[in-house]
Amino acid sequence: MMNQKLIAQRLQDPRAKLVAVTKKHTAQEVDELYALGVRTFGENRVQEFLSKYNPDYDWHIIGHLQTNKVKYIIGKVSLIESVDSLKLAQEIEKQAAKHGLVQDILVEIKVSQQDENKTGLPIAELDDLLAEIAKMEHLRLKGLMTIASNTDDQDLIASEFDQAKALYDQACQLYPTMDTLSMGMSHDYELAIEHGSNQVRIGTALFEAE
Repeated sequence: MMNQKLIAQRLQDPRAKLVAVTKKHTAQEVDELYALGVRTFGENRVQEFLSKYNPDYDWHIIGHLQTNKVKYIIGKVSLIESVDSLKLAQEIEKQAAKHGLVQDILVEIKVSQQDENKTGLPIAELDDLLAEIAKMEHLRLKGLMTIASNTDDQDLIASEFDQAKALYDQACQLYPTMDTLSMGMSHDYELAIEHGSNQVRIGTALFEAE
């Protein structure tokens, strides 16, 4: 059952764009969300994305992306949110060039202080990667993405969001194409918005009863 109240609230809030995460949900459920006004959908895995891809909808890849899967999504997704290495950026550049298009991307940074297994670019490497991406003719740097620690410690989560926001603000001074800070999921999106997010990735909460 769709949480129609939450969907309406998120679509009406000008502070942050809603990306509906449809991982483990069917193409029919994607259609139902679209009927409720949702226009942008995020998928973690390329194979699952391809199984429900509808060219009439706006799609983001939000999960860890392997370089050998890039060729399957170029021309189909408007935004790749999870660029976390120079190698991946170079492959996206290569495939975008083959299609004669410019691919919008976000760089995923790791701010979590608790989970060593979380993906994302180490913050110490951010400046160098942004500088390399800026040289690529078929990539357009749109901003940053991050995932905060999975914890009940709201102060810790807030501090991680603040760190990402500070890095985003600094980068925006150098790269004028940047306009997106994607942070916040079902359990922490409200806190993320309070701390500067302008795009949230919500899945579980959209499919819960009101």
